[in-house]
Amino acid sequence: MNSAYERGYRFLAHRDPVLARLVEEYGHPDPFEWHDGGRTGSSNFAAMTLHIVGQQISAVVAFVVFDRIAAATGGIPTPDGVIALGTERLRECGLSRAKAAYVLDLAHRQTNGLIDIENMADLDDGTAIAALTAVKGIGLWSAQTFLIHQLHRGDVLPAGDVGIRRAIGRAWQRQSPPAVEEVRKMATAWAPYRTYAATLLWSSLRPAGELADPKARALSRETALGAAEKARKEPGSDQRS
Repeated sequence: MNSAYERGYRFLAHRDPVLARLVEEYGHPDPFEWHDGGRTGSSNFAAMTLHIVGQQISAVVAFVVFDRIAAATGGIPTPDGVIALGTERLRECGLSRAKAAYVLDLAHRQTNGLIDIENMADLDDGTAIAALTAVKGIGLWSAQTFLIHQLHRGDVLPAGDVGIRRAIGRAWQRQSPPAVEEVRKMATAWAPYRTYAATLLWSSLRPAGELADPKARALSRETALGAAEKARKEPGSDQRS
C-alpha cells in the first residue's frame, strides 16, 4: 500500500463500508498517476492534446496518433507546432476533422492568451473546468480527467464516466448502473477525497493486481512488443518464420 495517500483512503474506508472493502482489496493506488510513457513531458498542452486525441478510441491507437503528431512537430507538441501543421496535416496524422479542429482551437487559445493551460495551479476546480470546457471539444469528462492527472486535484469524481457508473453498480450489487445525478449525490459523502474514490472504482473494474488504466495497459503492451522485437534482432536469435 502507498502510505502517501493513506489519509484519503482511510477517510473513504471510514465513510463507506463498500469503499472500505475496495481499499482492503486494491490498497492505496496513486490517484494522480499519468500513463503516457513520457510522451507529454511536463507540458500541460501536450497532455491535453493526448486527452483530446484519445477521446472515444483505444489507448493503443491514441498513442500511435499522438506519436505521429509529435514526429510531425519535431518533438513534444507545442501550440505553435500544432498551428504550423494545420488541419490537413493533423488529419494525415490520424485525427478526424473534428479532433483536428479541437486541437487547433486549444493551440490558438493558448497563443492568443485566452487560456494559460501551463499555469492553472492557482485556479480553483470550478474556474479551471470553465476555462477548459470553453475550448472546442473539451467536455466535462476531459476537463475533470485533466484536473486529476495534470493538476493533481484530490476531490474530482467524473460522475458521467461509464466505468465509474458501472463500477458502482457492481460494487453496490445493483441491477443496473446508477444515473449520473445519483452518482453525484452518492459522492458528496466522499468529499474531499472524491478523486481517490474514482481511482478505487476504476480499479475495481479489473481483478486486483491487474492494470486498471487503459493507457497503462497500452504501455505494457508497447513494452512487451518492444522487448520481443529487440530479442528478435539480437545476434543468434531464431529469425525463421
